[in-house]
Amino acid sequence: MRAAAVPLAGYVCRSCAASIRLSRKPIHARLASTFADRKSSAFSAFFFDNHRWSPTPRNVPSTSSPARGHTIDAVHSPAAEVTSVRAFREAEVLTPGRLAKIYWHLSKSSLTVLVVLTAMSGVALSPLPTSVPVLLSTALGTALCSASANTFNQVQEVPYDAQMARTRNRPIVRRAISPLHATGFAVATGVAGPALLWTMVNPTTALLGVANIALYAGAYTYLKRKSTLNTWVGSVVGGIPPLMGWTACGGSILPSSMQSFELVLPSFMSTLSSIPTDAALADNPLGALALFLLLYSWQFPHFNGLSYLVRESYAQAGYRMLGVLDPHKNATVALRHALLLVPATSILMPLAGLTTWAFAVTSIVPHAICINTAYKFWKFGGEKQARKVFQHSLWYLPVLMGLMMFHKRGMDWGSWIGLGEDEEAEAEAEEGTKEVSQS
Repeated sequence: MRAAAVPLAGYVCRSCAASIRLSRKPIHARLASTFADRKSSAFSAFFFDNHRWSPTPRNVPSTSSPARGHTIDAVHSPAAEVTSVRAFREAEVLTPGRLAKIYWHLSKSSLTVLVVLTAMSGVALSPLPTSVPVLLSTALGTALCSASANTFNQVQEVPYDAQMARTRNRPIVRRAISPLHATGFAVATGVAGPALLWTMVNPTTALLGVANIALYAGAYTYLKRKSTLNTWVGSVVGGIPPLMGWTACGGSILPSSMQSFELVLPSFMSTLSSIPTDAALADNPLGALALFLLLYSWQFPHFNGLSYLVRESYAQAGYRMLGVLDPHKNATVALRHALLLVPATSILMPLAGLTTWAFAVTSIVPHAICINTAYKFWKFGGEKQARKVFQHSLWYLPVLMGLMMFHKRGMDWGSWIGLGEDEEAEAEAEEGTKEVSQS
């Protein structure tokens, strides 16, 4: 029986193997092979055994009863265990520079920068003027709100981030900072951001910042392991920052009356309507709706393409994503919202008075490219098509925002570079000649 215990020790946990060697009773050990055990493995099996990092080897048989929650190894090797112990190193001292870098990573710097830029797009497209203090306060307050939401998200997802290659180097996972310290940073930024927006901008913008934190760190993070609706909630989170920029300048997101819905028709239909004033355009909720729909619908081609590329990691962490559960529906949703971007931007934005109708013509090219890649992703599937959808979404958003600024209603780019000076001089000369002739 001792001869049978030697090969068997390579397939059971280390403490149990030691007990088997010392025992002469009939062995009733359950093999660690998935073929021998038809039950699904516990979720904790994905994690390393904490004793692996112990400073003393555990190759000495213990007379005490084995502890619960053993980690099953394929082959127990004392040399490999010592190598793992040597690979462990103490955390570095948190100097101010290192702490700032950790805070930068907790905030998900690239995502926070994108959130601030989209909020500034709402400021740039608003027909109402703004001041430098309001502009800077909006940018800083939005950044603090985004940092808080992203940090709260990472605090809750430490066990799951540890299982994915793309997230296992995050600060809390690699113990560069404690969860309590990270939570303190999230609370501080979560209070400072809305407080700054409330005092320096307006309460509406501050409430939108609080809603963004609650939706991302609360509903979205919870639903990631519960339902595929997490993608739709995450898209709402992405659509709020432009509204924050819009309201920071005094724009409305809800209609004050039915007269607020004023439409700016094309020039050949100008006889049927007049162009409303800047105050009327800011009170028009269609402008806020167009900005929201742009970022809301853009999230789906962008994220669905990415989630399909990293679907193995999402599956390992137990996240319920369409790219894992239903790849075809994942591609269908991406194509659907790529098509929805056309009326949401090229038609709704000129109607709301944010841009001229020339934007509807120049935006056809980026729309056509993204719809084409989304269609191929829907028709053929595959990582090649998913990667193209994701890559095209990266340039699509800044290009479309640039076109919106170029075609912003009331923006005279010629005067910025001196092209309009001659025309103004000619107009003044014509008015002068008319006055002389009349006199």
